[in-house]
Amino acid sequence: MKPSRRLLLWVLLLGWVATPAWAAEEEEPSAMAMTGDVLVARPVGLVITTLGAAAFIVSLPFSAAGGNVSEAADTLVVGPARETFVRCLGCRSAGRRQAPPSE
Repeated sequence: MKPSRRLLLWVLLLGWVATPAWAAEEEEPSAMAMTGDVLVARPVGLVITTLGAAAFIVSLPFSAAGGNVSEAADTLVVGPARETFVRCLGCRSAGRRQAPPSE
C-alpha cells in the first residue's frame, strides 16, 4: 500500500472515531464514575495542582523575565485546579453543571 493511501486511511479512521466527541451532550455520570472520581481522579488532581503550584513558584522569575506569568499560572495552577475543584463529580468535561431551565 502506498504511503499516501495509508495516510488517507488513517485520517478517515481517526475522523470516524473522533466524531462522537463533537456532539456535546449533557452528561449523566453514573455512580461508578462518581466513585472513581472521588477515590482516584480528585486526589490525583490535587497532587498535580500542588506540584504545578510548586513548579510555578520555581519558574516565576523566568516567567516574569519572559513576560508570560499569566500563561504559566493558567497552565501550571489554574487548569489543574479547575479540573480538580470545579468539574462536576463524575463528569469528564470541565465546568459547573448547568441546571435545566424551568418551564
